[in-house]
Amino acid sequence: MDGMTIEKAALACGGRICGDCDAGRELGAVVIDSRETRPGDLFAAYRGERADGHDYIGAALDRGAACCLAERIPEGERRGVILVEDVQSALEKIAAAYRDTLSLPIIGITGSVGKTSAKEMISAVLSSRMNVLKTDKNLNNQIGVPMTLSRITRRHDAAVVEMGISGFGQMHELARMVRPQIAVFTLIGHAHLEFLHDLDGVLRAKTEMLEHMADDACVILNGDDEKLRGLRCRQRTIRFGLGGDCDVRAENIRLSGEQTACEIISGERRLSVTIPAFGKPVVYAALEGAAVGFEMGLTDEEITRGVASFETVGRRARLIRTGKITLLDDCYNSNPDALASGIDSLCELGGRRVCILGDMLEMGGESSELHRRSGAYAREKGVDRLLCCGALGRFYAEGAPDISRVFPDRASLIAALGEEIREGDSVLVKASRGAHFEEISEALEEL
Repeated sequence: MDGMTIEKAALACGGRICGDCDAGRELGAVVIDSRETRPGDLFAAYRGERADGHDYIGAALDRGAACCLAERIPEGERRGVILVEDVQSALEKIAAAYRDTLSLPIIGITGSVGKTSAKEMISAVLSSRMNVLKTDKNLNNQIGVPMTLSRITRRHDAAVVEMGISGFGQMHELARMVRPQIAVFTLIGHAHLEFLHDLDGVLRAKTEMLEHMADDACVILNGDDEKLRGLRCRQRTIRFGLGGDCDVRAENIRLSGEQTACEIISGERRLSVTIPAFGKPVVYAALEGAAVGFEMGLTDEEITRGVASFETVGRRARLIRTGKITLLDDCYNSNPDALASGIDSLCELGGRRVCILGDMLEMGGESSELHRRSGAYAREKGVDRLLCCGALGRFYAEGAPDISRVFPDRASLIAALGEEIREGDSVLVKASRGAHFEEISEALEEL
């Protein structure tokens, strides 16, 4: 954290410096795992469900931490600690104070589906000209966002920050720290309904961000999304999508092999891009990247080159040709909107189409009906076989009883893959992370 000293951090959060340390020493990044501590870092001692970070303060300092942020000091520890009442609140205040010192453009990304793909695509596009700092892995919550901000240095030209929430008020906490000059809203969908109730609740929670953005900021919205299309705010808006009335739109979409090609149009500008990933969802990611690129003054060639350098992360829409089947491994997470996109992509592939589906979590009171509708959607789109398991698996089958088979658990489903999956099949694997469907994807790769 360039210019953020131990003393300034303590003043920002109202903490008290204890122990032997140089209060004028500049801090590095924020870390929460003592094993990842590098010399100069600030170790934040969180109390977790399985471990208490306060027990690792000594280990972090041994590895060179400049200081620790803590609610108590371990007995016998004489090295530097900023003592606070609440580590989370203190960390947010430090991050916000550091943000005040930054002048580079920050792009904030939120939405129910596609945040990480948007983050990766926007970073890829901007990196064709700039040195970009982006959210690492899935560090997009109230702990991860301050960690991301702390990694921004004077060497960076722009930062792309993913912002994920599951309840009301959480976006306020994130946006107070990030205060993006450009906000990207990917989609308002059926995610975290257990806490946000309905789509209007999701919209209300996500758009809390706007209250912390300047009047002259830019808001980039999915113009194909019913809720976002009608959003009005004091900031300037740019709408992207497939509709003819979108400011940045895609035409002539072509899915071929493991690539997706399209033309991106904005006013008089027309770009022919090739995305090294499969499916319509990556077209939306390319539109998001292009929209940010246009806004930040990149050339057509820079945007095209950036889109071509995009890489998927983890188990998000990986297209794998095993030699026997075509596997669309998308088991990183799931909700009805993401699943519908996965089914749409599956139906662009040849052969018999098979969906292997697990529970979509945090769907609230309409969970069973949302699973039922998703099963029906799969059938309507032409899926030939539906294999499902989990506590909610039977509801998928109720939506498509003539093509479905329900299994009591993953083990029994995996055991049946040999008889259910045929050579030449195209297979989608989709479930929430808690369902651990990566085991099924791995088993399919071994077929």
